[in-house]
Amino acid sequence: MPELPEVEVTRLSFANRIAGARIASVCMGKPLRWPLQCDPRSLENQSVLAVRRRGKYLLLDLSDGVLLIHLGMSGSLTFGPQPGVPGPHDHFDMQTSHGTLRLNDPRRFGAVVFARNESDPVARKLLGKLGMEPLGPDFDVKQFHNGLKRRKAAIKQVLLAGDVVVGVGNIYASEALFSAGIRPTKPACQLSALRAARLHHAILEVLSRAVAAGGSTLRDFSDAHGDAGHFQIQAMVYGRAGQPCKVCGTPIHAIRQGQRSSFFCPGCQKP
Repeated sequence: MPELPEVEVTRLSFANRIAGARIASVCMGKPLRWPLQCDPRSLENQSVLAVRRRGKYLLLDLSDGVLLIHLGMSGSLTFGPQPGVPGPHDHFDMQTSHGTLRLNDPRRFGAVVFARNESDPVARKLLGKLGMEPLGPDFDVKQFHNGLKRRKAAIKQVLLAGDVVVGVGNIYASEALFSAGIRPTKPACQLSALRAARLHHAILEVLSRAVAAGGSTLRDFSDAHGDAGHFQIQAMVYGRAGQPCKVCGTPIHAIRQGQRSSFFCPGCQKP
């Protein structure tokens, strides 16, 4: 699944190129996770003002409204001239004066949703319960710790939930917890202020490195240029079960938490 770094990399790969473009037409393919919420023809002749991100959502600010795009489990965006005839997994084409924005999503868990603004009930339903932006100026360490103190669940599960801090998906939660020296099974409410501060720093550091590396490509992620990510090469624990820790040599362990795999080093990450 594309996580926050992959979504941010995608944004960076086409935001400047599409800014100021006029929408010529919008074509929808097979139904996605949620309906568009408007007649595609109503988007014609609007301008794309900017592309922002909130968690794992891309927000395309239009001259009259906003498009919220989620990549789901397997989605990717491309942007460029003359993309060719849509294939069986191409479910959204937005032709503009600067090029065509296309969503390819084999599993169709992604979505493109129109809202009048971020106060619109449609937008509030999708964005209203999201936690702090980890790469934004409002990611406050004290507020982060206060949010953790209210949660009894394991810290890995709390990070994935997205209501304390948004967008720290499975890969990056495992890597940040390793960097902070925290076992993924540790109850979030038991983290001291010092350990919470270390985790806060680790989240910032890991996500920033991931964006710089173009995200992670485990299966088929690519940005709007079609380029794959390389962060997975840097992984310290994720996907390395049974291999020696790069720091202490202890074999990396893998456990199931919820429906996801967690990877950690028993030597470096304390309960």
